[in-house]
Amino acid sequence: MNLTAKHLCYALILALGICACHQPSAEHNQPATEQTAVNNQSVEQAFAAKQSKVQVSGTGVAVKLLADDNKGARHQKFLVKINPQQTLLFAHNIDLAPRVPVQTGDTISFSGEYVYNPKGGVIHWTHHSPQGSHAGGWIMHNNEKYQ
Repeated sequence: MNLTAKHLCYALILALGICACHQPSAEHNQPATEQTAVNNQSVEQAFAAKQSKVQVSGTGVAVKLLADDNKGARHQKFLVKINPQQTLLFAHNIDLAPRVPVQTGDTISFSGEYVYNPKGGVIHWTHHSPQGSHAGGWIMHNNEKYQ
């Protein structure tokens, strides 16, 4: 083997080694729906059991923005699809927490209280608890936490 061929072999071996070292983990190679299914397990279980007042967390994609509910405490409302069969209505209290600048197509993650309904359910308590009488929740959007 001449010097040039030897250098090409070393370069190829080095390049293959670098590529192998920088491969994403198997966790990152999972389809998005599989990752989402794991994250949304608590919500899906509460829905299947028709449970309410269950603290849950999950992730999904905003599919529709709704008008604010201004009766009593003001709530920002929007729909989030967490899997092909389930969409959640979010009722985010904007008197206690900042408005989330969510747009249709944005991915959010969340923690809050789930209330069952046959359409998929409602998520509320996505904010801090002023008196500490309830578990605080949050909405994460574009690496910002709204609580």
